[in-house]
Amino acid sequence: MALWKPDPTFYPSPKLAMQAPPEKLAYVVALEPNAYNDSGKGRPDVLMVVDTDPDSPSYGQQVGQVEMPNLGDELHHFGWNACSSALCPYAPHPHIERRYLVVPGIRSSRIHIIDIKPDPRNPQIVKTIEPEEIFARTNYSRPHTIHCGPEGIYVSALGSPEGDGPGGIFLLDHFSFEVLGQWEMDRGPQYLHYDFWWHLGYDTMVSSEWGTPKMVENGVQPDVLLNSGYGHHLHIWDLRKRRHVQSLDIGAEHQMALELRAAHDPTKAYGFMGVVVSLKDLSGSIWLWHRDNSNGSGKNGNGGWSIQKVIEIPAEPAEPENLPPILQGFKAVPPLITDINLSLDDRWLYVSCWATGELRQYDVSDPFNPKLTGSVHLGGIVRQTPHPKNPNEPLSGGPQMVEVSRDGKRIYFTNSLYYSWDEQFYHNGLKTWMVKVDADPNGGMTLDENFFLESADYRMHQIRLEGGDASSDSYCYP
Repeated sequence: MALWKPDPTFYPSPKLAMQAPPEKLAYVVALEPNAYNDSGKGRPDVLMVVDTDPDSPSYGQQVGQVEMPNLGDELHHFGWNACSSALCPYAPHPHIERRYLVVPGIRSSRIHIIDIKPDPRNPQIVKTIEPEEIFARTNYSRPHTIHCGPEGIYVSALGSPEGDGPGGIFLLDHFSFEVLGQWEMDRGPQYLHYDFWWHLGYDTMVSSEWGTPKMVENGVQPDVLLNSGYGHHLHIWDLRKRRHVQSLDIGAEHQMALELRAAHDPTKAYGFMGVVVSLKDLSGSIWLWHRDNSNGSGKNGNGGWSIQKVIEIPAEPAEPENLPPILQGFKAVPPLITDINLSLDDRWLYVSCWATGELRQYDVSDPFNPKLTGSVHLGGIVRQTPHPKNPNEPLSGGPQMVEVSRDGKRIYFTNSLYYSWDEQFYHNGLKTWMVKVDADPNGGMTLDENFFLESADYRMHQIRLEGGDASSDSYCYP
């Protein structure tokens, strides 16, 4: 039955979302690594439920889970069926609920629809979209990122069913979860694909590039990397017309243009893109895309867009014997920027340096001149920095998927990236963990010593917070 009032977790603006009650649960996808090797001990992946209520006796502990029905999905990025974009005036559907998690398997190309409403600690799978349906209706495979949008559920996909390109975006119906088809009407030169986001106030979508399934799912391919074969473009799209407008090349030296975080305020036309590695010096970087003007005089009437590097994080020297084979010849650990996140007030940018084991906080009040304001270390290929709760336990992995609470006071992150990449860079083994840091409103971060969740059976990846979080919603009002 339709709701008479909008879902209370929908907010017209990021300012109102920041006043929402704090989350009491987190949902975390986790893969079972034995399902991806030849041990013969594999079990299905799971969606974990974690208690984030500091007044609860089970704070920082797993309090529920739902197991997938098949082996080898490799649950990766997932999202809500609906969010605050439901309030947008040009495509409103305010009576839908933020009730279902849309959970794709990047390796199986299967999508699970999971209902959290009857018992938030005991989610239930209510629908499974099999890969054959996705292949037939979209000619895409390896669904990767979920965003709830004004007209439907947007799903990015890395490539074709055969494992080649192009990658792109397809849509699911908000209500039935039926696969509707490819989103692009005219993709122009775009071929590689990864993340996407939008500026709803400017009828603009942006997308980034990683690689085709054949290029990424078995680990980093040194020959592809050294020949600049991974993605290094940001693409600009007309959101309403579903047509490619502009391609911004950051240079072939910069490989793997991944996570996108647009400004939450819909009047602002800029955002940040994380780039994994530079072939010049193994540094990682953050790039700012922005609109050149606001009078609509650019190509296709959308105004011109530009991009520039605003943050560079250097590699750290290391002895070859402490490095995995892929890095030994370089005698250094690259930061490997694998995730970024932006607080709802557009002030704080968080950057995951997965290989060096560092989470960085930047003040981006002036997006053209970010200032480093905080840093915490955990894990890392060489550092293996322990958590203060277990100070004698060296940690593997490093800060990876990072999620920011709506009020910006709490940041959660996990340490597993992608099974084949975990094995390649943390070749001595990776034990998973999830942690939380508390953010100072004036800048700086402190690890919460009471929140340290480990698992010997699974590897935790992306986090979604009850009621929404900084990277799950888009807003139509400033």
